[in-house]
Amino acid sequence: MAGKIEESTLCSFLMLSFSVFMKSSPFLSWLKETSMAVSVGVFINIFSRFRYLVNSKSVFYTPVSYQGPPFGFLLDRAKSIPITQLSINSNICFQVYMRDLLFRYVISKYVVFRGIIIMVELRKVQRTATGTFFVCLPRSWAEEHGLQKGALVALDETGDGKLLIDPKYDAEQLPRVATLATGPYLGREIIGRYLLGFDIIRIEAKERIDFDVRNVVKATMGSLIGLEIVEENYSQIVLQCLLEPSGFPPEKILRRTYAIVAGMNRDVVNSFVDGDLQRAKSVIARDDESNRLYFLLVRILRTIIQNPRLSEKLGITPIECLDYRLAASLIEAIGDASVKIAAKTMELNGLKPSEELRKLLVGLQLICHDAHEQAVKSFVTKDIGLAENVRNMHEKIGNLFADIEKVAKDQHVEVMPQILAASSFLRQIYEHSVDLADLVV
Repeated sequence: MAGKIEESTLCSFLMLSFSVFMKSSPFLSWLKETSMAVSVGVFINIFSRFRYLVNSKSVFYTPVSYQGPPFGFLLDRAKSIPITQLSINSNICFQVYMRDLLFRYVISKYVVFRGIIIMVELRKVQRTATGTFFVCLPRSWAEEHGLQKGALVALDETGDGKLLIDPKYDAEQLPRVATLATGPYLGREIIGRYLLGFDIIRIEAKERIDFDVRNVVKATMGSLIGLEIVEENYSQIVLQCLLEPSGFPPEKILRRTYAIVAGMNRDVVNSFVDGDLQRAKSVIARDDESNRLYFLLVRILRTIIQNPRLSEKLGITPIECLDYRLAASLIEAIGDASVKIAAKTMELNGLKPSEELRKLLVGLQLICHDAHEQAVKSFVTKDIGLAENVRNMHEKIGNLFADIEKVAKDQHVEVMPQILAASSFLRQIYEHSVDLADLVV
């Protein structure tokens, strides 16, 4: 049996797996003690990551077998507690650990192939009189791909000993084409098709494409690496992505993204304590480059998940793709927090905090920088010791944050809100670093 699973069925399976796993694990007591929104948030996160592999475009549906509140209600409850508002302690780290552990438990029940969840089918290995081993192919699968007697299929062995059967190994890979109509959300739609891995994006209008729409297309194209205009006339614009995915290993893109974000984090605090507006503007400008790399990484990861051969060539599994996706999102969040600090610097318009506050803010930034540096290194190298170091920094962060709040109360009313906001953003950067380190399991 093969084919796409209805989302209600998928959700029922996830809930059943969740229930079975929890009943046989030591985490049951934690699930009972934590709030409903947090525990549901863990489940929704697993569900979302699983849906990401299915690549379904539908929305949440409540399974028939589910007797609790509607899923829309649960999703709202889960979203009602932003992760940045939870206290910095081992509980949030445990949630991240739980999420990844449960996800790996659930995903182990399925085989992912080109974005379609395929039920695993067991077949006996048989042997001929001459000693040749063989396995019969599912009839429905063979008919679906037009296989006849004597047809050739390619067998590829993966690094972990699995065999991939490709019925169209000699067929030329056709470019994926998307056609869009002009509208108010054209820029967002272009980004969406780019992230989904489309090679060609056609933008068409019934009469003609006006000047404003062309500007939107060109501005959007500038934020997406490798996307170029290859054809243009009065009623049509054709964009094509000229990148070869095999030439962009995810680790390389992640490291480059982090290098930009780490520089932004370092410079933004220096600009804040020195009242350097030009440096603050430089931080804001660099965020565009980190966004471009983030979009590229998401596109590459989604392409890898849909292409087992590319996955094998780059040496990254679908599960690792999901972890890279989360890591990239957290690094991007660190960059966004740096941009918010830069905005507070612009609001001060050259005003500087006191010398005591400057020392405290620089000290907080140094610990935060050390935290996300070790977090990224631990993620890439799978070093649990480094990941644990990041988590153990929370006491220093808490003490420095308390000292800054105490000293900031004595500052002039014109600078106190910006100081408190900047220190709060630095604390969020540390929280993102902890979440990143907790992907190492």
